[in-house]
Amino acid sequence: MAEHKDGEMDITEQEKTFDGFMKFTTWTVIFLMVLLVFMATFLS
Repeated sequence: MAEHKDGEMDITEQEKTFDGFMKFTTWTVIFLMVLLVFMATFLS
């Protein structure tokens, strides 16, 4: 079995995936907040 050495794994794809997930999550939350404000303002 190979020995584990810290810092040798290439994690660029994981970082790109995480960055994309965070952007998606941020924009989704912003959209939902705007939608809720719109609904509270115009549909009540």
